[in-house]
Amino acid sequence: MLLLFSGVAQAAPQAITTLPLQPDGENRWRLPAGEYQGQFTIEQPMQLRCEPGAIIQSQGQGSSLLISAPDVLVEGCTLRDWGADLTAMDSAIFILPAAKRAQISNNRMRGPGFGVFVDGTSDVQVIGNEIDGDASVRSQDRGNGIHLFAVKGARVVGNQVRDVRDGIYIDTSNGNHLEGNVIEDVRYGVHYMFANDNSVIDNITRRTRTGYALMQSRKLIVTGNRSEQDQNYGILMNYITYSTITGNFVSDVQRGDTGGDSMISGGEGKALFIYNSLFNTIENNHFEKSSLGIHLTAGSEDNRIAGNAFVGNQQQVKYVATRTQEWSVDGRGNYWSDYLGWDRNDDGLGDVAYEPNDNVDRLLWLYPQVRLLMNSPSIEVLRWVQRAFPVVKSPGVQDSHPLMKLPTEKLLTDKQEPTS
Repeated sequence: MLLLFSGVAQAAPQAITTLPLQPDGENRWRLPAGEYQGQFTIEQPMQLRCEPGAIIQSQGQGSSLLISAPDVLVEGCTLRDWGADLTAMDSAIFILPAAKRAQISNNRMRGPGFGVFVDGTSDVQVIGNEIDGDASVRSQDRGNGIHLFAVKGARVVGNQVRDVRDGIYIDTSNGNHLEGNVIEDVRYGVHYMFANDNSVIDNITRRTRTGYALMQSRKLIVTGNRSEQDQNYGILMNYITYSTITGNFVSDVQRGDTGGDSMISGGEGKALFIYNSLFNTIENNHFEKSSLGIHLTAGSEDNRIAGNAFVGNQQQVKYVATRTQEWSVDGRGNYWSDYLGWDRNDDGLGDVAYEPNDNVDRLLWLYPQVRLLMNSPSIEVLRWVQRAFPVVKSPGVQDSHPLMKLPTEKLLTDKQEPTS
C-alpha cells in the first residue's frame, strides 16, 4: 500500500530526515514506497536507497534533492517535476562542491530543468540513470541531462538521456570519463567546452542536432562512439588539439535545423567537421551515408588522418584553404567508396592518389548557385583544362595511398543498442 507524505511543497527545502526513512545499517536508509512532495536536502554522509514505488514529486519548484555532504549514495529513486528555472539551476539532483564522491545510481528522473547538476566537486559517479526532459518545451529552454562544471574525476556511465537540451555537458572539467551512455532527441549529445584530459568511450547519440560537439578542449580520447541519424554534425571539432578520435561510427547525418543556435552555423549534414583544430589523431573511423563526409577548414593542420572509411556520402570532402594536405600516414591512407583507381600490384593500396577536390569543386563550394551548371559543357571544359594542365591546380586534399578494402568492417558488425 502506497503511503502519501502529506508535506506541502515549500520554497525552502526540507531535510531528507523529515521523510519516513527506515534504517538499513550504519548510515544506510531506505525510503518506502509512496509519493513525497517537496524539495529535500542531504547534509550528512549517508546511503539512500528508494524502494520500488518511492517517488519524490517536487511540484514544479526548485531542485528535488540537494546534496551538500561527502560520500552520499542515492539509488533507485524516482524524481519528478522539479523546477524549470535554469538561472537557479533547478535540477532533479544538485550536487554541491562539498559533496565529494557522491554516487547517483539507477534513478529515474523526469522534469524540465537539469537532470543531474554537478558543481565544482570531484570523484562523482553518475551511473545507470534514466533522465527524461520535457519534450513540450523548446530545447534551448530545457536543462541539460547531466551537467558537469569545474568537476574532476567524474565517471558518467551507462545513462539513458532523452528530450533535454544537451545530453551530457562538460564545462571547465578535467580528468573525467564518459562511457556507454545512450542519448536521444536532444540538441547536442555530448558537449565539451574548455575541458581537458577527458575520455568519451562507447556512447551512442541518435536524432540530435549535433552528436558530439567538442569545443575549446585538448587531450580528449574519443573512441568507439556511434552517431546515428543526427542532424547537422556527427562529430564537430572546434579548437580541439592533441586529441585522439578513433574507432567511431557515424551514419546518416543529414541537413537539419540548428534551432537558432548561434554557436553552430548552417545545417550541412557533416559526418565530421574540423574547425581550427591541430595536432589530432583521426584514425580508423567510419563515416557513411551523410550529406558530407568530412569538412576541414580554418587553419586545421598537422592532423593525422588515416585508416578511416568514407562510404556513400553525397559529397565526400569539403576543403577550402591555401595549402595542400596529405591524408595518409606511413604509407596508409583512407578508404573512399568513390575511388576509381586500381591496384596492379595487389598491395591493398591504390596506385594513383585520391584527390577529392579540384578547382571546379572549390568554385561550387564558394558559389553554390553554380551547381545549376554542373553538367554543362563549360564545367566539363574547366575540368578538362585542369587535368591537361596541372600547373593550374590549386591546393587541396590528397590521399597518396588510398585503401582498396574497407578497414572498418568490425564497426559495421558491432552490436547496436535498440532504438527506443
